[in-house]
Amino acid sequence: WGYWGAPNPANRRSLLIFLKILNAMIETASAVGHAHDDNCIFCKIAAGHIPSRKVYEDEELLAFHDIAPWAPVHFLIIPKRHIASLAHTQPADAALLGRILTLAPQLAAQEGCNPYPAGGFRVQINTGEEGGQEVHHLHVHVIGGPRPWKK
Repeated sequence: WGYWGAPNPANRRSLLIFLKILNAMIETASAVGHAHDDNCIFCKIAAGHIPSRKVYEDEELLAFHDIAPWAPVHFLIIPKRHIASLAHTQPADAALLGRILTLAPQLAAQEGCNPYPAGGFRVQINTGEEGGQEVHHLHVHVIGGPRPWKK
């Protein structure tokens, strides 16, 4: 029997192995998100196609000043990889989220936030339309400086 003929046990085993590998690849891809979204303004900023006032950059993360700041210090931290929102994160993203949250205080101080406890800053993640998310790419607002703030 030829390739398309009756089932061959060797071919069936190869097919099962292939399907397991393919399934693992699909699960990994959905856990890590897409590399970028061509229609996402933050993906375009991360790729350098749209300019920004950078605060910080490494292989995974980019921080840049908000174009409509609410306070004297207001910048965003984004993953360079496209993740639509906090609701789209997976357990595999825990280290990335931890890096964002541990980077926030360092950058807040660097950008002029006064030290804790008299000073401080706010960390805000808007998720979904009802949560106030306007750009559907995970981003963390870091907001601080002397009050009053706009929001």
